[in-house]
Amino acid sequence: MNLVTIDFETFYDVGFSLSRMTTEEYINDERFQVIGVAIKIDDGKTEWHAGEEAVAKAIADIAWADAMLLCHNTLFDGAILKWKFGAEPMKYLDTLCMARSIHGVDAGGSLKALAERYKLGEKGTEVLDAKGKRIEDFRDHELRQYGVYCKNDVKLTYGLFKELAINYPASELRLIDITLRMYILPGLQLDKDVLVDRLKEVKSEKLNLLQALADKLECEVEEVRKRLASNKQFADVLEQLNVLVPMKTSPTTGKETYALAKGDQGFLALCEHPNAFVQELCTVRLGTKSTIEETRIERFIGIAERNRNQLPIPLKYYGTHTGRWAGSDKVNFQNLPSRDKKQKALKNAILPPDNHVIINCDSSQIEARILVWFAGQHDVLEQFKRGEDVYSVFASKVYMKSEVNKTERAVGKTCILGLGYGTGAKKLRDVLKINAGVDMAEKETKSLVDLYRKINHEVEGLWKECDRALKFMASWPKDKPVYYLSKVNCVLVTPEGLKLPNGLYLRYPNLELKNNGYTYISRRGEISIWGGVVVENVVQALARIVIGVQMITINKRYRPLLTVHDAVVCVAPEAEKYEALRFIMQTMNKAPSWAKGLPVTCEGDFGKNYGEC
Repeated sequence: MNLVTIDFETFYDVGFSLSRMTTEEYINDERFQVIGVAIKIDDGKTEWHAGEEAVAKAIADIAWADAMLLCHNTLFDGAILKWKFGAEPMKYLDTLCMARSIHGVDAGGSLKALAERYKLGEKGTEVLDAKGKRIEDFRDHELRQYGVYCKNDVKLTYGLFKELAINYPASELRLIDITLRMYILPGLQLDKDVLVDRLKEVKSEKLNLLQALADKLECEVEEVRKRLASNKQFADVLEQLNVLVPMKTSPTTGKETYALAKGDQGFLALCEHPNAFVQELCTVRLGTKSTIEETRIERFIGIAERNRNQLPIPLKYYGTHTGRWAGSDKVNFQNLPSRDKKQKALKNAILPPDNHVIINCDSSQIEARILVWFAGQHDVLEQFKRGEDVYSVFASKVYMKSEVNKTERAVGKTCILGLGYGTGAKKLRDVLKINAGVDMAEKETKSLVDLYRKINHEVEGLWKECDRALKFMASWPKDKPVYYLSKVNCVLVTPEGLKLPNGLYLRYPNLELKNNGYTYISRRGEISIWGGVVVENVVQALARIVIGVQMITINKRYRPLLTVHDAVVCVAPEAEKYEALRFIMQTMNKAPSWAKGLPVTCEGDFGKNYGEC
């Protein structure tokens, strides 16, 4: 199989570039133009081809069915190759994806930064001179010089791949390929009519909400935003709606204050609140014209129009510190509404090809299961193995009765999912109000924290074990050998970080002890960390690896077209929907070889659209 390294150079200008547009918008825009492409086959000479005709011929001459495509940003170059020239390689490779998983999402991922890191050479700047120039605007010598620049990028990419590929996990290369295919070779479609109908409905609801908001504030519609600019009035309206007002500690006074600035995480969460009225409050306060749902629907309609109703899924491989996938290209499939019947129109508009069904399988309580398995909390582990409702079991201990109602179970669920990582009484109180609709005094939530820690002593012991790991990783003792974290022997504590069973690492750059606590550096600045947070990181990283292993197996028969948190979405022919569902669920009910004794299970269904399953 040939390794084909390529790099496209394309027209860009003020207002028409990847810094202002999504990749999909940019490539499908009528202004898009390929200036040229540099191509290197295996370790051969890199060739530059300029102009559409020469580019098309060079691409057509390659046997893509027996080739691996390598680029630094394959989401971009691979999409151009397929969407504009119809070429589809056997396998997709990407040095940007590989670098993110090796060095972490906070390390510089640009080709320039990575070339400097590995001392491969310098990236040129000729691309800056190409701004606003179409192919017909280049003089011959300028085009040749642009070719030198492009060929150098290919050289750097190829050299970078050889460095990154040393001991790189084969399983992760498969996941990179699967992830890129979700975008470059979309297998899902959009029902534009469903989206258009819902957009009309949203705009009508918006007008009614705005009038209701004006009535509530006892003012004219034009005065609503002015009133909501006040933190106090905005907080008052939220409280009237029984919505928890987000708070933060002021960096200047050290006192608790409203977290209602447009960049505050609490306010950003309000902007995505399931209550459309709360979303509208935030929209009006910011002075923007559209709610998140409205903007999303309009974006989906645009995608449908530009792609003949095909739906490219842009996911960021290794999008988080723990390796999970993340939304990309201004389309986040990780949080599409599913509870609200009307807002679920976005999911209902996602369709399989004709005569196919969509299958959605979701791992059940995978993080909670991994936590007690990894910690050696055998009593709770056995509850999972017996198929007991662990959330209700804990709730029954909280309320001291054998049968609990829906709200009490929600309290148990919130405790199980949060307290395993060391959540304190104050934070638990806030989370319970949001997730369970229960407003407890801090004294009561303190009793819940104490109860959890009393009966889950192995989990609490794991926090302490991770505290010790932080101490060693911050200053590794001379001659100390690496060692396994916990007794399940799948995560190694090393001077470089925590080595995971897939061969990659959880890294904590510049880890050091400061003021009796550990910190490390991320792109967000200095991050505080302690044993409970490390446990959360490890559990999430392991859950991601479990899903990844399952996706690779599923891919042998049904290509994953989307992954959302711990779920895998595929399509299958209508005639074999039961067989396909059974195969996918059997796969997701099996733990990887390194996770002996981990009881994994899943829920799954098929439907005529994504919302149905």
